[in-house]
Amino acid sequence: MAALGWLTPRRRSATARSVLAGEASAEAARKSVPDTVSDSVSDAEPEFPVLGDDKAAAFFDLDNTVMQGASLFHFGRGLYKRKFFETRDLAKFAWQQAWFRLAGFEDPEHMQEARDSALSIVKGHRVAELQSIGEEIYDEYMAERIWPGTRALAQAHLDAGQKVWLVTAAPVEIAQVIARRLGLTGALGTVAESVDGVYTGKLVGEPLHGPAKAEAVRALAAAEGLDLSRCAAYSDSHNDIPMLSLVGHPYAINPDTKLRKHARQLDWRLRDYRTGRKAAKVGIPAAAGVGAVAGGTAAAIALHKRRR
Repeated sequence: MAALGWLTPRRRSATARSVLAGEASAEAARKSVPDTVSDSVSDAEPEFPVLGDDKAAAFFDLDNTVMQGASLFHFGRGLYKRKFFETRDLAKFAWQQAWFRLAGFEDPEHMQEARDSALSIVKGHRVAELQSIGEEIYDEYMAERIWPGTRALAQAHLDAGQKVWLVTAAPVEIAQVIARRLGLTGALGTVAESVDGVYTGKLVGEPLHGPAKAEAVRALAAAEGLDLSRCAAYSDSHNDIPMLSLVGHPYAINPDTKLRKHARQLDWRLRDYRTGRKAAKVGIPAAAGVGAVAGGTAAAIALHKRRR
């Protein structure tokens, strides 16, 4: 598809199942958020995000954008520790995670296998049980993998009085845990069907991936009265070009090769916290500079350890 193809009307980039998945995720996200909004304002507000713009919000992809690696893998590790499945299943999760980290992009077949495995594992379990376990798994495996630079970007939006949402293919219950622990507004994620609080092993629509993410953001923006031209979106993956193309302020964070090329063609802002490189365009909140140094230092230490 041509570089500007994602800017065409919805019918070319989304299926009926994408729309259903997006709308279900938006509804689940809004139900989980209190009516109150933080008033906190930074004393040294940069030009963007705009202070007090209540028609603007920020949307952040999760895996490799906010957090190093795949959240579904870390969730799988936690469930394995709690005897939800066997060693062979963990080995499959590990292979999928290794591919994601080394290749730098999502393999659709691996992602589908991971989602199918997760659905079969949680079938018959109560939603409340998984939410409680998700809190524990965040502390065990995820908290230390948050990119400081991306976290600073999200905080800049919060300090400007704007809402900040995670948008991820991970289960919405897990995404909501991560968003809450990071102090964000809420999360859009894949919605697994449940009846009377028990998982059925099926999805509502399809995984929140690619065009479905754009549909979720579109639905949430409509419900919240947001102006997408004043909103920002952040992602590492070319699969999220539909979402990035919806907003007036798209950012490529730790981008894969295809997204980096696309971002440069369209003059989108770039930031890579894996190496500590500076942004390719000015205008990213100054607070993120501190996070970039911390993120780059952590990456350098990890690389040094692997080489020893």
